[in-house]
Amino acid sequence: METSEGDSRKASCDEPRTQEKLRADMQRPGYHFLPLANWMNDPNGTIFWKGKYHVFYQHNPEGPFWGTMHWGHTVSEDLVHWKNLPLALSPTSSGPDNEGCWSGCAVINKGIPTIVYTGVRPEVQCIATSSDDMVTWHKYSGNPVLGGPPEGLEVDGFRDPCVWNENDRWCMILGSGMRGVRGATLLYESRDLINWRYIHPLCIGDGNVTGDMWECPDFFPLNKKHVLLVSTLGRTLYFIGRYHDNNFTTEARGTTDIGDSFYAGRTLTDGMGRRILFGWVKEDRDPISCKISGWAGLLSVPRILSLCNGSRLRIEPATELKSLRGRHQRYEDIRLAAGSSFPLDGLEGDALEISAEFSAEDAQQFGLKLRCSPDDSEKTFIAFDKDTRSLQLDTRFSSLDTNVGHGIHGGRMDLFEGNTLTMHIFIDRSVIEVFANSMTCLTGRIYPSRPDSIHMGLFARNGRSRLISLDAWEMRKDGSS
Repeated sequence: METSEGDSRKASCDEPRTQEKLRADMQRPGYHFLPLANWMNDPNGTIFWKGKYHVFYQHNPEGPFWGTMHWGHTVSEDLVHWKNLPLALSPTSSGPDNEGCWSGCAVINKGIPTIVYTGVRPEVQCIATSSDDMVTWHKYSGNPVLGGPPEGLEVDGFRDPCVWNENDRWCMILGSGMRGVRGATLLYESRDLINWRYIHPLCIGDGNVTGDMWECPDFFPLNKKHVLLVSTLGRTLYFIGRYHDNNFTTEARGTTDIGDSFYAGRTLTDGMGRRILFGWVKEDRDPISCKISGWAGLLSVPRILSLCNGSRLRIEPATELKSLRGRHQRYEDIRLAAGSSFPLDGLEGDALEISAEFSAEDAQQFGLKLRCSPDDSEKTFIAFDKDTRSLQLDTRFSSLDTNVGHGIHGGRMDLFEGNTLTMHIFIDRSVIEVFANSMTCLTGRIYPSRPDSIHMGLFARNGRSRLISLDAWEMRKDGSS
């Protein structure tokens, strides 16, 4: 395979502010991965190789805003401590990716790490390889390997390849949309990752429900079935079904995260056979605030996927996150009267892991108050609403800053039998990730403006509720470098 070096040796991003100032930023997460500075969005090329977890990502090294896309690169041995590596891909001025190296995947082809990605503009598919354990990448001199959509097929979008090996051939799906119809993934096959043959759409959605254009597809086996992830309408959707002889028959669908901040989900399989999901956690503040801070976007905590009853996606945080736990506190059997709130004395901080179990009793709403100021002028609610059977993140009072988002985010969720709710919550300064009943995730952004907005409590509205137990740990910084 002939290669050309292109610009992939370009140095890591310039930092608009010193690392000392970035570390002092009260909104900048401490134990989630994010670049040293500037912009990131979609995770790309997630792969486990030689005992290490590699995550590439869309990155603009020129500033904290979306721009000409490069591929950033980070690596970890434990899913917790991440090391920044040099930029993997940069646009080549005379190449088919001269306006950006967009999303894609990474595979191992006969022992050679290979990236398959989208070059723009127009949207075409390119490849690059590495011969030094994924540190330096060389673009194929014959790029693009796929120049455009099938002849006669009118599409909106033709990008974000997902590639896998099947029966001594390579298969690839691309995110797309049938113009005037609905979102779709287009299926191709190849023997060498260079010459591709179009087969047919692997899956076509319902435009009214699942969007007109699908981005960042990911397709993989899970518990004797197959799962297709696509990102559209601001969220990452999943389809569960049967895959045989190039055909995928969907049996169920859902949403990987009912918040408004998780997007572009991508997975890998590690040495223990676990299917691990990462996503881009978006900002919910204005561009000027991002520019002043010098950074924008981060990676979600790693999420372990499995199937429940073959028809629902079970999503849980990776157990490796426990290694970040510090001081522990426990609360038990706290009864909440109608319309009451209960401060959790001694529990405070802006970097916490919380595991809580509630009995709903007859409350219409109940849950946790987080990141509260002493006078309650700033506060965030995580609530279950029995009338709408929904889990909600209420950020209407999260910040006195008018340049950040304020609203109620969430969606449908069922309680366990016995009217119980479990919530596993990760708070990391401006980020909240909620895992409820191991089935529902809700990711959101908050930006408390007061440094004393660090207090926690319980609440119940229009009825009684009971906290069965709550465990909380202070979380240490991940030590990424």
